[in-house]
Amino acid sequence: MKIIVCVKQVPDAKDVRLDPVTNTLAREGVESIMNPYDQHALEEAVRLKENHGGEVVVVTMGPPQAEGMLRQAISCGADQAVLVSDRSFAGADTWATSYTLEHALKKIGNFDLILCGKQAIDGDTAQVGPGLATRLGIPYLTCIQKVLEGKETGLIVERMMDDGYDVVAVDYPALLTVVKNINEPRVPSLKGKMKAKKAEIVRLSAEDIGADSACIGLPGSPTKVVNVFPPEARGERSVLTGTLDEQLDQLVEKLIPYL
Repeated sequence: MKIIVCVKQVPDAKDVRLDPVTNTLAREGVESIMNPYDQHALEEAVRLKENHGGEVVVVTMGPPQAEGMLRQAISCGADQAVLVSDRSFAGADTWATSYTLEHALKKIGNFDLILCGKQAIDGDTAQVGPGLATRLGIPYLTCIQKVLEGKETGLIVERMMDDGYDVVAVDYPALLTVVKNINEPRVPSLKGKMKAKKAEIVRLSAEDIGADSACIGLPGSPTKVVNVFPPEARGERSVLTGTLDEQLDQLVEKLIPYL
């Protein structure tokens, strides 16, 4: 079984800044990490490989610095890593990103399963996984919280719902997006770190994957961020001071008119 894991390098949540010109996230000089949801997707892929055999290929679209994240993925059990990198990819929205990943996966070749995190913490759109599956013409399931059974032809999984969960069977090839409670990502072993250090990272440019320049990066992104601003404060606010008992008395006084 060949499993593709799509991962994304995102700015650390404590150091998020916006480019004042493009209104997109500034990534230069900002500490980056592997998207937390994608860490769970990677862990689940490695577990499937350990239980059923096969290989895990990690793919990311990002700048050259994303190579470090890919080596981290190899240290956690991935077999191969592919960096899809080109300056022309900069500023891509979810539409252009799914287009680019589609062409990259077609370049990589046949696969049985694609795993993605539910969403990226720098955008929270949860659109790239379903968009990629739609472009590839394969079925997809989102918000998977448990893999119940693996078979030669497909998987039986639990899909998280607002009122519980669904048990769903899906045949290969397919794409799944996973939530955080599906597993606990492993800590890289010393052997894994040594393997990652020596690993060869495959690099693919826009030309390598045959991407249309009009469909990638900012030119291929119909979503435009025209303005960014903090929400206006709504309602009256007050700060309670003093001891806990004094604050409770103040709170009761403020609530009495609404009783």
